[in-house]
Amino acid sequence: MNMDKFAQQIQEVRQRTEVLNQHVVGQSCSPQQDLLVQAFEELQFALEELRVAEEEVRVQNDELVVARSLVEQERQRYMDLFDFAPDGYLVTDTNGTILEANRTAAHQLQVSQQYLQSKPLVNFVPLEERQAFRSQLLQLRDKEGLCEWEICLLSREGNKFDCSLSVTTVYDLQGNSIRWRWLMRDITARKQAEQQIRSIQLQNLQLQEAARIKSQFVANMSHELRTPLHAILGFSQLLLRRYYDHFPSELRSMVERIISSGKHLLALIEDILDFSTLEAGRLNLQKQEFNLVELVTTVTEELRFLADQKNLTLAIHIDIQNHRIVNDSNRVRQVLVNLLSNAIKFTDTGGVFVEVQQVGQDRVVLIVRDTGIGIAEDELKNIFQEFRQVNESITRRHGGTGLGLAIVDKLLRLMNGKITVKSKLGEGSTFRVELPRQVS
Repeated sequence: MNMDKFAQQIQEVRQRTEVLNQHVVGQSCSPQQDLLVQAFEELQFALEELRVAEEEVRVQNDELVVARSLVEQERQRYMDLFDFAPDGYLVTDTNGTILEANRTAAHQLQVSQQYLQSKPLVNFVPLEERQAFRSQLLQLRDKEGLCEWEICLLSREGNKFDCSLSVTTVYDLQGNSIRWRWLMRDITARKQAEQQIRSIQLQNLQLQEAARIKSQFVANMSHELRTPLHAILGFSQLLLRRYYDHFPSELRSMVERIISSGKHLLALIEDILDFSTLEAGRLNLQKQEFNLVELVTTVTEELRFLADQKNLTLAIHIDIQNHRIVNDSNRVRQVLVNLLSNAIKFTDTGGVFVEVQQVGQDRVVLIVRDTGIGIAEDELKNIFQEFRQVNESITRRHGGTGLGLAIVDKLLRLMNGKITVKSKLGEGSTFRVELPRQVS
């Protein structure tokens, strides 16, 4: 019975009571009529209280309508969240029979939502894994839940996919488990990514092993080549000194070519050996205190004959107060020889200029500047890579392994130093080496 009909019935009773009351009052007075009048008055009072109660019920009913509307809105919101969630959601009984399923779960299992209801979840587990699945269900009855249970599921179309299941147990008021809520997350893409990562890691290990074997082979071969080459050079120089006056000029020229080519080959082998040692991390610095200006001057004078052969200017400028530093003098020499010989090699006109400067109290700077062919801007980032040579045609004309600058870069890293370069094609290059006064 709705509130409007109930209010109408109360109004009809009130009207009939009023009519009866007027009829009784119009009659002659008697004790029985007085009692009847009093009864009608009590009835009217009761009706008035009933009317007040009806108003209160009406207010409560309006509040109930509002509350029901809010509950319906929240229920719909929950259903939307449940139905349109990005992960699959299921509700099953404690036997694993599906009671509810959202759209994502239906899409994952390739079944309509209506068809999923009342179906055992085990139907979507591959045959070979069903026994383990049932055993896990039995264990779940004594647990509050389960997180990240990875399992392979089978859609209705027969497509397998990797799935991560998280299960939460629902209890009744007596504490008995009555349902399970399931979160189903398709992790096929993640599994594929993990497999790719494992494959890449395996390839990296194989590459590292191949690089180690290559470095070991190069180092061994460099040693093996260097030993007979030293003998060739030694005997050639001995032969030239002992029989210099007895050889005709043509024969002396041949022996001198053998010595020159042997020295060039030895320098190439030394580069390869140094690089393989640096790459393997087996090179240790032999630290000592020495005069940096004296070292730079000596190296420059040793290479002056190369500049003289090309009619190049070779100049030194010193701007440093304390000439002494602590480092590996042989390795600093190697850095300077590489930079100077490169500058002379790739400069045909003008000159090569060496500067020694001081930066603060703790660091020194060596600068090698030339007026040579220069380096294109897009090649600058590659010049310190091993076996990388900027211009193959020029390299064929001047020779080299492409390891010189790579060795310089690795040596300076070992010394806690750094090297930078500025260059323009056709306008020369400037290499700037910064070193600590005392290498750690």
